Amino acid sequence: MSEEAIDTDDLGEKIVRVLKTIYDPEIPVDIYELGLIYDVFVNEEYDVKILMTLTSPNCPVAESLPEEIREKVKSLDEVNDVEMELTFDPPWSQDLMSEEAKLELGML
Repeated sequence: MSEEAIDTDDLGEKIVRVLKTIYDPEIPVDIYELGLIYDVFVNEEYDVKILMTLTSPNCPVAESLPEEIREKVKSLDEVNDVEMELTFDPPWSQDLMSEEAKLELGML
């Protein structure tokens, strides 16, 4: 591992910090705490793949939200490229929300 090698765990944390700045337009909680991000993968070339869902298949931001995420994550210097994959399996439910999100929405 060269001195210039980037720690992928560190990069993963940076990606999560970016994801926490992106909010669902209908719910005042960031997409990460909302449970919309199922997985983030980073390979040796610093290509990022994000597996995510939406609160519903008919979500009004189905087109724009993944693009916003892609652009913001790609803006990180260490990131080479970003691939977004939308899935509805498993479908999103309130059970996927963090305690913080549930507290924010008065569900606890």
